[in-house]
Amino acid sequence: MTIQRDPEGNELKQLRQMVEISGRRVLEIGSGDGRLTWKYAGLAREVVALELERDDLLIARVECPVALRRQVVFIRGDSIHLPFRGAAFDVALLSWSL
Repeated sequence: MTIQRDPEGNELKQLRQMVEISGRRVLEIGSGDGRLTWKYAGLAREVVALELERDDLLIARVECPVALRRQVVFIRGDSIHLPFRGAAFDVALLSWSL
C-alpha cells in the first residue's frame, strides 16, 4: 500500500507563496525519490535534482513522469561539494535536507 503524502497539495501551495518557480532554473538539493520534484517541475524551465543516496536517485529516475523527463536532470552529489562549476540557478530548494 502506497502512502500518499500531502494529498491536499499544501507543499506546492506553500512553495509557490515563497518563491516564483515558473520559467526558472531550479536546483533541488536532496531531491530524494522525486516526490516533491514532480509537484513543481512542470512549472520550471529546468530542474537539477541533486541527491546523494543512490537508491533514492534510482527510484526518482525510474518514476520520473514521461512529461517531465526533458526538464528534470538527476545528479548524484551532496550539498557540501556541489558538482557544478560556474552554473547559475534562479532558485535553490532544500526539503528535509538539513
